[in-house]
Amino acid sequence: MGSLSPAHWAIVAIVVLVLFGSKKLPDAARGLGRSMRIFKSETKGLMGDEEQAQRPAELNGQSEQLKDRAAELRAEAARLEREATAPSKEA
Repeated sequence: MGSLSPAHWAIVAIVVLVLFGSKKLPDAARGLGRSMRIFKSETKGLMGDEEQAQRPAELNGQSEQLKDRAAELRAEAARLEREATAPSKEA
């Protein structure tokens, strides 16, 4: 089974023209175009929903990193405060 040759396509076009008529074909093409636009927008919407579903997992990982960094900064601040309040050992 190979692909259709130009002669086959011409026969298909003639059969479609005879079945639907030249008046209904533009309406059918418009309807098909609208359907394709709707399908495309819905597909993009689903992809956006999927990305949003993955986003909380990313944010959770970033949240953990920020908590770790905040703990490090608190420890560093406490160390600096101890150093600042400790009596100096100058001779």
